[in-house]
Amino acid sequence: MPYVQSIREAFAEASSFLAGHGCVEPQRSAQLLLEHVLGLTGAAYYMALADPFPAAVKDAWEAGVTRRAAGEPVQYIIGEQEFYGRAFEVTPDVLIPRPETELLVEAILRYAAELWPDGMVNAGAGEAQGAADSSVHTGSAAGAEAAAPSTEAGGKEASPASGAGEARAARPLTAVDIGAGSGAISVTLAAEAPAWVVCAGDISPGALAVAARNALRHGAAVDLRLGDLLEPFAGMETDILVSNPPYIPGGDIAGLQREVRDHEPRTALDGGDDGLDPYRRMMEQLPLLPAPPRLVGFELGQGQAGQVAALLAAAGHWNEIVTVDDLAGIPRHVLGIAR
Repeated sequence: MPYVQSIREAFAEASSFLAGHGCVEPQRSAQLLLEHVLGLTGAAYYMALADPFPAAVKDAWEAGVTRRAAGEPVQYIIGEQEFYGRAFEVTPDVLIPRPETELLVEAILRYAAELWPDGMVNAGAGEAQGAADSSVHTGSAAGAEAAAPSTEAGGKEASPASGAGEARAARPLTAVDIGAGSGAISVTLAAEAPAWVVCAGDISPGALAVAARNALRHGAAVDLRLGDLLEPFAGMETDILVSNPPYIPGGDIAGLQREVRDHEPRTALDGGDDGLDPYRRMMEQLPLLPAPPRLVGFELGQGQAGQVAALLAAAGHWNEIVTVDDLAGIPRHVLGIAR
């Protein structure tokens, strides 16, 4: 790129350069890169546009623009992405959080408030269903032992399994996020509902390390566990199950935008032949839990809502199935609710 005189000129030149290289949202990318190298955000950034471009950040600026022009997502270059009003660290170990996932978090918080108005699980009507179901769906002793190792971020312990029919005092809600990634869902739930016990699992140690740093950054207590889907939580009383799993059909990945295809982790994208493998497997793994969660929420791909809703209905644990559209009007989330 040619030498520029002002920050505004740098923005204009970079926007044109990135557009010429086929980048998605070139102006937004240029602004984020500028804010990053300048250390400015919001009004301070706009007030500085007329200022001379500082020579001290020229090399970092040009390196960032070059990386973005080659297709690397701007979030990986600057190292963070905003989600639910909080800045989350992101690395190539994790999927970049999307705005539509905020709607899943909102739905979980809303329906949880309806099901448990005081934020506690009482040993009454809500537990009666769990006790009855747990006579069929009981995790094995080996499964409970497998759930023990965990990486704790925030210091709050998850509740262990308890025997069916035992007298139990009221306890905090337990929410489990499958496919923690950056921790966007689990950390947000823990921050928005600090009385909950929030757990999250992932098959990637690198992803769990990022999630742990984000939990620490936001002062959120999240119990992080390494393992496949529900397996790390065998034997754990789980009231809420939430997941944004891999849902892209394997054969479609080659046709994705290069930012996604070439840079985001394949394990966070590939949902098998039809994109539905993780949902089926989670339904199959429900017997690992003492009882099915009363609230389940999944994010999914375009055209998958009907099939995922059918999987929940076939499981027979939830008497209300809700579909939530994203801001583009596409059915993006399916929730199962046991009232």
